[in-house]
Amino acid sequence: MKRLKRLILLVAAFYLLVTAAMYLLQEKLIFLPTQLPSDYTYQFAQPFDEFDITADDGAVLNALHFKNTSPKGVILYFHGNAGDLSRWGHIVSYFYQYQYDVIVMDYRTYGKSTGQLNEDGLYNDAQLFYDKAASLFPEEEIVVYGRSLGTTFATKVAAQNNPKQLVLESPFYDLKFTAKKKYWYLPVKTLLKYSFPTAEFLQKVDCPVTIFHGTADSVVPYENGEKLYNLVSDKEIQLISIEGGDHNDLINFSEYTDAIPKLLD
Repeated sequence: MKRLKRLILLVAAFYLLVTAAMYLLQEKLIFLPTQLPSDYTYQFAQPFDEFDITADDGAVLNALHFKNTSPKGVILYFHGNAGDLSRWGHIVSYFYQYQYDVIVMDYRTYGKSTGQLNEDGLYNDAQLFYDKAASLFPEEEIVVYGRSLGTTFATKVAAQNNPKQLVLESPFYDLKFTAKKKYWYLPVKTLLKYSFPTAEFLQKVDCPVTIFHGTADSVVPYENGEKLYNLVSDKEIQLISIEGGDHNDLINFSEYTDAIPKLLD
């Protein structure tokens, strides 16, 4: 009996240790930024401007604006949870060929951006960049695009404004739902400081919505995209399922590359 009690105490102590670590280190699991020196020089094949926006709390948010000749509109792109604009600039320049400008920001602590991470601050930052896009283009020419982590920010600004359309690539239903699937043995609903309720925001979106999701997504399972689609299937929404697509390779599939020019035409 003594051995059994010791074993139970050891298991309980280990569980409490893992739970505490999850709470204290969750930002390092959610956000995977890389930093850039303030004098870093971006280099891309397409013409672009670099600019900063300062948030109300003093955070300086670094961004890129890829500029087309006679653009049809602008894509406001919210990127995923890893890297910085030196990487994401190359990714978003894909859309340049479709005669659209592209604006993409780095979140707080990413790249050259400064400030403290917090959920409300991230939402406010996203709105600042929507306001920037709306100062350059009418709303009916703004396409809001979110990828992975960025889908919650994209959905939030689409719900608060009236863009032409919303495009979500590999979205999650909400952070608690996704985390619970992965960390089923932990009380994630209690532990999480961030909610990122994409589903809640999506119900308030009035513009057309397109969801791209790979059926073999190993980071944000396909179930998330399907669940979002079913939640608002009465709206103008389409789910483009990419058979065999993973989290970061949808651009390699014809279902994606055939659909994008149609969306932007």
